Amino acid sequence: MKEAVPGVFGKRLHRSIWCGAGAALICAAVVPPQWASGTVATVPPPGAPPTTTASSAAVEELADIMVEAPEPRYVSPTRRDQIGRIWAPVMINGHGPFRLVLDTGASHSAVTALVALALGIPTDRSPPVLLHGVTGFANVPTIRVDTLTVGDLSVDSPTLPIVPDALGGAQGILGGKGLVGKRVFIDFRHDKIQITFSRNERSTRDFVDVPFHSIRETLVVVSALIGDVRVKAIIDTGGQATIANLALRDALNRHSARYRGKPDQIIGATKDIQDGEIMPMPAIEFGSVKILDSGVTFADIYIFKQWKLLKEPAILIGMDALGLLDTLVIDYRRHELQMRMPRGGAG
Repeated sequence: MKEAVPGVFGKRLHRSIWCGAGAALICAAVVPPQWASGTVATVPPPGAPPTTTASSAAVEELADIMVEAPEPRYVSPTRRDQIGRIWAPVMINGHGPFRLVLDTGASHSAVTALVALALGIPTDRSPPVLLHGVTGFANVPTIRVDTLTVGDLSVDSPTLPIVPDALGGAQGILGGKGLVGKRVFIDFRHDKIQITFSRNERSTRDFVDVPFHSIRETLVVVSALIGDVRVKAIIDTGGQATIANLALRDALNRHSARYRGKPDQIIGATKDIQDGEIMPMPAIEFGSVKILDSGVTFADIYIFKQWKLLKEPAILIGMDALGLLDTLVIDYRRHELQMRMPRGGAG
């Protein structure tokens, strides 16, 4: 039996160079994390059978990389030399925290094979699923876990697809399925993320509020203006780069001088590659927020087809743009983005 698991997982290749939120795998082991320099004891999960060489090596690898990582723990802003990222500390079966990239463009959560190995869970005991990525689809194995928790979020007995270990340093993906009714608070300046039940909180005066609606119950979609073109903008915290469809490119070219770009490629977690064109674009405006992205890749990627967004202008706003904010709040109960700009603005 196969199950369709839609989502957005991928990154951009620019001039044959990987662009992502970090080259090193930065993660937590199944033992409590130790952030000071030193060594971390590699203890297998309680209740697991005697440690095998493979699972012991997996735990050891996770621990070693965690200690050596010089970057912030969970949240980093977009800077000139790197793309920002959002990692949520997630407990799986009571162990962790593991770092899963918060992906508002994905419906389901997923983990890498290294996490399954460290937890001692075989990947052949539950049926495979069909994973829809940015550029294509693939059949992938799964594991079934008893609990997955982060903050106030608790998902019982979830089935987690196994995704390739190419997530910009994360150990998996935290999808939007369990975020309904929740409030996600992301503070780039102070390296902080909180996921709580929404209490219908209004923002303070220094925030800009923008309403959003959902596609397929989980996607966060705002109405944006790019140049003179109205656009459906999908907030994609799991995407390193901003990607637009060809309908947007054509609409922009009708309203102004034709933009010229350079060849670009997009590769998703399914390893499928699609060609695109990277070029400058006017600022993305929603509400009173204006974000200028120096280069956006235009392509009719596979996921736009899945979402039936080929005929109207649409854009996936990735972390290269979102990481320019000071603070981002996604309130799924209020259907509202609450954003605070850094001093001097995001553009």
